[in-house]
Amino acid sequence: MAEEEATFAEETDLSDRLRQDLPHSARMYDYYLGGKTNYAVDRTAAEDVIRRFPSIRTVARVNRSFVHRSARFLARERGIRQFVDIGTGIPTQPNLHEVVQREVPQARIVYADNDPIVLVYADNLLSSSPQGATEYVEADVTDPTALLAAVEAAQCVDFSEPIGLSLNAVLHFVPDTRDAYGVVEALVGRLAPGSYLALSHCTPDFDPDAWATIMEIYTQGGTPLQVRTKSEVERFFNGLELVEPGVEVAHQWRPEAGEGPSLVTNAQSSLYAGVARKS
Repeated sequence: MAEEEATFAEETDLSDRLRQDLPHSARMYDYYLGGKTNYAVDRTAAEDVIRRFPSIRTVARVNRSFVHRSARFLARERGIRQFVDIGTGIPTQPNLHEVVQREVPQARIVYADNDPIVLVYADNLLSSSPQGATEYVEADVTDPTALLAAVEAAQCVDFSEPIGLSLNAVLHFVPDTRDAYGVVEALVGRLAPGSYLALSHCTPDFDPDAWATIMEIYTQGGTPLQVRTKSEVERFFNGLELVEPGVEVAHQWRPEAGEGPSLVTNAQSSLYAGVARKS
């Protein structure tokens, strides 16, 4: 009886945390990508964004393409065999570990997110190749000390060896009031020399009025959003050695033939991206 009550309490707590009555950034992103893991409240908010900025679907696709390209680059060209992906979001195939393990079957990946909906679908993140390994930890990017402790406790990656740290499309949900730059500094500070930071971030540089409205929609829905200029995004890489071409509009960062949306303008992309090495 006590076990049944505990199970019911856990299910109730998870249901409450899923915030099914409010639009959720991860479910809205899933909708932009054409996914099915979203509710009517998410679709309503997402359609409001689409009306104001029709290219938001392109932003999502451009981001996914950068995630894949940067992961392949680090595995294939820089020899990275371990990855930590923070702000994972709802699993969308191919997931980062699938991209990496096609290049390096023995690669090890830890996913970290504080979103309960990711926990529901975490099994999709644990389908590692036989030679490699994947883990999922529940942790909040705004508490880097606890996040790093959770990743280390998972015993999947070795912090004494280089790691590819993925912070894609997550830091625009960390406003300055939550010390976004301090968060990145703490995370990178724990990495071994030879590690890399891959980062993407929405920007208002090409359509400030549209992005002011988008920030308002997200904030009113309970998810603070702060987009940043190119110089503000470049600041996340302070003290690191940027890989060419530096911080660039995401679809122009080392594009590959047949990869992602083509004929995309900077305004449609509205996303900066970069990869940098820790010396």
